[in-house]
Amino acid sequence: MIKYAITMLFSVGTLLAQDIDQTTTDVEVGDVFEIGRPETNKYKHINFPRANFIIKRGGIANYKSVEKNMVVVTSVKEKKDGSTEVKIKRKDGGRFFGSHTVVSVDFDDALQAGELHVK
Repeated sequence: MIKYAITMLFSVGTLLAQDIDQTTTDVEVGDVFEIGRPETNKYKHINFPRANFIIKRGGIANYKSVEKNMVVVTSVKEKKDGSTEVKIKRKDGGRFFGSHTVVSVDFDDALQAGELHVK
């Protein structure tokens, strides 16, 4: 009987622990963020275009130029897997790399990785 009680307490504890880990930051259209430095050489969760697409559209593919840019959220979309995808544009109205106005972001992952910072 004690084995069943311990098993039940363990399962309830794991269910409650999973519920606590799923807290996310709410994001709305118009929120302002700052682009941070990626952990690796490339941005993993901010979906910047590849260098060849930037060059084809007449831009300069310098990923360091986007660090510390202030960006504004233009749309928020909840995906089927539960993650949040947002589209961002530069706050000053300019273009990323001189060629792209809007870029999509996997919001929760970008915040955890430090690619986006709350301002």
